[in-house]
Amino acid sequence: MENLPCKGCKGMCCGPVPITQKELLKIQKAIKKMPVKKRLELRNQKRFFGTCIFFDERNDRCGIHSIRPSICQAFGYYQNLVCFKSPQTASAQKYETSEASIGILSVDFTWKDFS
Repeated sequence: MENLPCKGCKGMCCGPVPITQKELLKIQKAIKKMPVKKRLELRNQKRFFGTCIFFDERNDRCGIHSIRPSICQAFGYYQNLVCFKSPQTASAQKYETSEASIGILSVDFTWKDFS
């Protein structure tokens, strides 16, 4: 798969982010292992309303890229998750998940859920 042109978007495509129970537990575990300085730096950033709480505004990228939710991994590659800067990368398929969402990052789950 080709890389999406994500630099410069300021996380505008990073939300809303529905997560599953498995993803929540995986992220919680990883955040607890994250160095305190890095965690605080990520936590205390100002973001655009609706942007994922893990979007790293300072570095213009996902702050939890290696453990990001499946919808984030799929973004840009499916008909219902098209990247506006690179629409040609999307397939004709629709993204569907087999596991139900338990909530939305930034709405149902905030930094207090990852401390």
